[in-house]
Parts: sequence; C-alpha cells; structure tokens
Amino acid sequence: MLIPLDNSYARLPEMFYARALPTPVAAPRLLALNVKLAAELGLDAQALASPEGMEALAGNRILAGSEPLALAYSGHQFGHFNPHMGDGRAILLGEIVTPAGKRRDIQLKGSGPTPYSRRGDGRAALGPVLREYIVSEAMQALGIPTTRTLAAVASGETVYREDVLPGAVLTRVASSHMRVGTFEYFASRGEKNMLRILADQAIARHDPDLTEAADKYEKLLERIVIRQARLIAQWLLVGFIHGVMNTDNMAISGETIDYGPCAFMEAYNPSTVFSFIDKQGRYAYANQPSIAVWNLTRLAECLMMLFEPEAEAPERANAALASFRPHFQEAYLNGLRRKIGLFEARENDADLASDLLERMAVNEADFTLTFRRLCTAAQDKTADAGVASLFEDPASFAGFSDSWRARLDSEGGDPAARANTMRKVNPAFIARNHRVEEAIQAALKDDLEPFHTLNRVLEKPFEDQPDFQDYMLPAHPDERVTQTFCGT
Repeated sequence: MLIPLDNSYARLPEMFYARALPTPVAAPRLLALNVKLAAELGLDAQALASPEGMEALAGNRILAGSEPLALAYSGHQFGHFNPHMGDGRAILLGEIVTPAGKRRDIQLKGSGPTPYSRRGDGRAALGPVLREYIVSEAMQALGIPTTRTLAAVASGETVYREDVLPGAVLTRVASSHMRVGTFEYFASRGEKNMLRILADQAIARHDPDLTEAADKYEKLLERIVIRQARLIAQWLLVGFIHGVMNTDNMAISGETIDYGPCAFMEAYNPSTVFSFIDKQGRYAYANQPSIAVWNLTRLAECLMMLFEPEAEAPERANAALASFRPHFQEAYLNGLRRKIGLFEARENDADLASDLLERMAVNEADFTLTFRRLCTAAQDKTADAGVASLFEDPASFAGFSDSWRARLDSEGGDPAARANTMRKVNPAFIARNHRVEEAIQAALKDDLEPFHTLNRVLEKPFEDQPDFQDYMLPAHPDERVTQTFCGT
C-alpha cells in the first residue's frame, strides 16, 4: 500500500469537519520528495516518486483508507475573532502510524477549494510551497518542534494572486492539526459536549497518560502551555519570527505550524517584523512570548468550560497560564547559557547574556554569525576580532568580552571542549531570507538546483561545511528581503 491511511478525525461528529475531495490538477510534476522523512514514516520513497505516488501527492488519486476532510476551526486574527474559518486550501487525507508507533496527519495544502474556502481558489502558489518546505525542514534540522514537508508537486496550473503564478501542492506531516482555534470554534458556539469530545481527542493523541485523570482538562491546558513556552523560547534562540501568530496558527501539539510570512532575523533587533500584513508589529520577534500567552488565554477560556467545580475554573485556568512565564524563562535562559558557553547556572547569567544582546542590537550585529563566531572566540581570544567585526562599533564587543571571559575563566574547563559544545547549539546556517528567495525565483524559471542545494546545506546547520561558506553570510544591501508574504 502506497500510504496506509486511517482517519480518527473522521470518526468524530460531523460538526468537526466537512468532507472534501482534492481537486485534480492538470499536469502534476514532482519537485521534491523528502526521502528521509518518508523513511521515518515507514513509506517507500521510490513508490512515492512513481507516477502513482505523484498522482496521490497531487490530489489526483484518492488512496485506500483515505477519508479526505477539511477541518473546522475559528481563530483570532491580529486580535480580532473570526468564527468562520476552517481549512480553506488544505485537505486532511488521513493519518499514518509510523514504525515507532506515532500517529501522524498527512495533509495536502493547495489541493483545491473546500466548504471553508470563502470564495478562495483553494490553491497554493509555487513560492509559498517551496518556502514552507525549506523553512519547516530547516527548523527540524535545528531541533525545533515543527510540522514537516513530505513532498512538493507542481500542479501544471496557474494561480492568481498579485501576479499570475505557477501552482503547487505541498504534503504536510503533523502530529495533529488541532489548533487553539479549533477549541474556539466549539466554545464560541456554546457546544460544550463537542468541546469535551475535542479535548478527549487531543488527550488521546498527545497526552494519553491523562486519560483517566480526574482533572485531565486542566492538566491538558498545563501541558499545552508548557509546550508553547518551550517552543517560543527555541524560536527566539535562533532568531525565528513566525510572522502570523493567530490562534488558528498555534498547534496544541507544540509544533511550529503554518509557515506563511516567516523569516529568520539577520541584524539583531527585538522589534523586527517581516510580514507585510503586520503593519503594527503585533507579531514582532520580541512580542512572540506575550502573544503566545494571549493565545493561550483564549484556549484557557475554552477549556475552563470543562473544569470542575465550575466556581474554581477561573482560578485554576489562571494558575495554568501562570506556568508559561517560568517555563519560558527557564528554557530561554538555559538556551542563552549554552549559546555563550556557560556550563554552570549562576545568578547573574541573565545580565551577562542581556548585555551581549543589547550591544548586538545597538550595533546591528548579525544574530546567527555573532553566536557562531563566539564559539571560536571561546577557544581562542584572538578570534574576538572576528566577532567584533560584526558590530558597527567593534570596540563595543570588548565591553562584553571582558566580563564574559572572566566568567568562563571562573568555571575553568577545556576551551576546545567548550567551543565544540557551543557549536552544537549555535548554527552556522539558517534559512536566510535572500537565499530562500533566490531558490524560489530560480524555481519559477524551472531551475530547482538552488532549492535543492539550500535544503542540503540546511540539513546540517551546526556543521561548518567549507564548500558553502557563502550560505553563512547575511545578505548584501541589494539582496535584502525586508518583507515576506502569506500565500493566500
């Protein structure tokens, strides 16, 4: 069997979804197949790359066991509630159980209109499909929880956005597609019984040890809060900006989902925004933790409807939300310690790391390169010049370096071992915006080599890769990509 599918979601009440078949495309052509992910899923990559497999990945062939669905959900978009959302350009084919016993959703994006499309075409353009492929797999290589991309298929058709563009279909793999907005969908309708069914589905999928717990819905909220706290900390530690943190784009699994106008920051600036639609900077880099709490508060408002006794629900929901801050701070500070080579936790570590970040911000130092070069400087003081050269005022780095070296000396240890440990958390390579755009623009001209090369580089973000040193560097002024866009 090409992809042995089941669909537990299809066994839920029909209010949870709309049945929707993918719309066949004119001339499917395989652009990229994630062979490593296929192996993890227990799938035959060669079969997926066959004409039959390509037809399935394009939505032209319905696989055995598939019950295609568009999922229902609501969402707060830029703080404003939209009760009528759902999968408008994505269709869940079903689920697969991996050789490791994990259940994973298999979804097509760009597979045609659904009952939730709201007059949209349900299609995806080639550029956003390749962007999601590149960035989601880059996040995976960085060790950050994320949805994955199994394949990208050209549709042979055009889609109409600001321009006429070639279309494509992406196959997304996720632990689930349940979102904060899914809970909002039922809570906003007063469907308490449906909300309970959804919460039980979430527990069965992500937290099965809670199934028999008397306070399982409260504990579910706590688990989701902790997962998100740790996820956002990981985003900040690599300079990632999601771009559109609406509640319908927050997965309860704790995976990064919905790669629209996302980007990695180059020059460090906490106020950085790339998304063209984020005019007020709501989802700026430094705002992501507070926005996560805002979104989780919307989730708490839903789940507290199931808490018992009812009179204690607000207090218990607030207690769960309060756990975000300490878990985020712990994950973020521990991550910063590792990035600057501190093996021991001491009281003033946050001040030391903040001093570096503040100097980087004032001097517009490249976020990724600064930390990567710091690895070499931890082993060899003469390498300080390489870090300082990233600062508009190179002398500014010395103010941090003196305090930092004193701290490292007080710990002792082998400098080479410290440098090697730092290199395991400070990537040399990220999906820099201009490289992503370069790959997309070449693909629009039927040249996929830059796309494949970039993916190969990003598979090993912590290795030096001497043959690809140019991929480490920030964009030249004429290459900078300062705005990113959604694919709709």
